[in-house]
Amino acid sequence: MITFLVCLGLLITGYLTYGTLVENTFGPDDRETPAIRINDGVDYVVLPGWKLFLVQLLNIAGLGPIFGPLTGAIWGPIVFLWITFGTIFAGGVHDYFSGMLSERNDGASISEVTGTYLGPVMKNVMRVFAVVLLVLIGTVFAVGPAGLIVALLGDVGSVGGLLVNKYFWLVVILLYYLIATFCPIDQIIGRIYPIFGICLIIMAFGVGFGVLTKGYVIPELPSHFYNMHPKGMPIWSFMFITVACGAISGFHATQSPLMARCLKSERQGHYVFYGAMVSEGIIALIWAAAGCAIYGSADLLAAGGGNPNTVYEICKRTMGGAGVLLAMLGVIACPITSGDTAFRSARLTIADWFKIDQKDTKKRAMLTLPILLAGAAISQLDYSMVWRYFSWTNQTLAMIVLWAASMYLFREKKNYWITVVPATFMSAVSMTYFFCAPECLGALGFTTAVAYPAGILFAVLFLGLFVRATRKAVKA
Repeated sequence: MITFLVCLGLLITGYLTYGTLVENTFGPDDRETPAIRINDGVDYVVLPGWKLFLVQLLNIAGLGPIFGPLTGAIWGPIVFLWITFGTIFAGGVHDYFSGMLSERNDGASISEVTGTYLGPVMKNVMRVFAVVLLVLIGTVFAVGPAGLIVALLGDVGSVGGLLVNKYFWLVVILLYYLIATFCPIDQIIGRIYPIFGICLIIMAFGVGFGVLTKGYVIPELPSHFYNMHPKGMPIWSFMFITVACGAISGFHATQSPLMARCLKSERQGHYVFYGAMVSEGIIALIWAAAGCAIYGSADLLAAGGGNPNTVYEICKRTMGGAGVLLAMLGVIACPITSGDTAFRSARLTIADWFKIDQKDTKKRAMLTLPILLAGAAISQLDYSMVWRYFSWTNQTLAMIVLWAASMYLFREKKNYWITVVPATFMSAVSMTYFFCAPECLGALGFTTAVAYPAGILFAVLFLGLFVRATRKAVKA
């Protein structure tokens, strides 16, 4: 319990201190924001500060801070360290700059922002990366909640038929995505997200309170400061990739422009972007602690890590009957409300790419329908495989965004090391995983003996390319 409480305190302290440092480095001012200057009644709409925070939290949360940390708990309480320090020094920094750089570029999608600072080649790479990631995420966040609903209703003996059919709920969720992706942001997202945001927060604290008060023992560090994975799966970089959104997520960079188009003032960025990421880190920490305390590494691995069944079981054990209904509502709403904004972001990314005006209803429909159909097709693939590809793509996107933020800070003659360090670190994580994961080059027989030095080599290479680019810019 002490380790958990210390990490919780560090997350809160990190928001107040390091988050303020990040904000001061960027330097928000009183310029007119895109929400006021461009206001189109569809995507550029001024929202109140409290709605901005809750919508951003739901946009970025999804299943990431639940399924990812739960699976990460298989490695033991060492996962708490990555969630805590990854959130403060990487995830929060990434989310703040992705949101504020979009705001400074008229609310542009992250692929367009990246191209502004890393060049046209990287812009096109990011366009493809972002759209693929967003469709994968929308699919993951449709299949996951469909399974959760079935798990919940299946526990009610009198319910049967279509109501316990996963594919029925998958169709229902995709139809909702069609409506939410198509409609103006303040008509559905701006109205119902704050309610679900409150449910998500209550659910997380309900699980945490149940773990702390019902006799469950959260393992402590340093007595468990080692790899507890029963199969010996390496911590580097598999645990980092698995935790995904619980510490840093490139998906957030695709979502932040949605709220960047709704800010009334740049000074809202600290609590909207950095604050939402810290809140997600707290949620991730709670679920990781619940996994360690209620299951343990061996049982959690046997149960399949983070999935609808383990989530449901934890909710039931920590909160009982009435609490589990609220908890499951939060867990179901959380991914659904990230899935619809994932597809929405895919629409906006393509619209920015091909300069398609989104005020026109027919043009919005022209982009929305194919994206949803692609998601429906991917939903038929193996869920665990889709999740692994999502996780790696997710972290690679975060790496690229951090390099773009570094170049921005260099151009502005500001302290770029606050983004260069996590960018270099995430480069090593992403490339190491790419070389040894079974769904990547690991399928060719590459092992950690190759992957570890390759990851370090690529991280040094990317850092060298950044330094070279800055020196050329200074000489020019």
